Amino acid sequence: MIVYLLTVAQKNQLLGVEYIADCTYNPLEYANGNWIISQKEVEQTNDEKFAWVKDLLQIEYVKPKDNAS
Repeated sequence: MIVYLLTVAQKNQLLGVEYIADCTYNPLEYANGNWIISQKEVEQTNDEKFAWVKDLLQIEYVKPKDNAS
């Protein structure tokens, strides 16, 4: 699954912002304190103020290992 990498500042810019009507960005904390948003969020962004999300670095999502013993 492809996701898009955010800085903390970019994550803060997106919190509470709708990318389409009734759908808000939902940045998730990823490995090493990084933040990501989904491919769907990026693809459906239609507000020119947030068009920069389409230029974010794409990475392959790797599910964190379960540390339960």
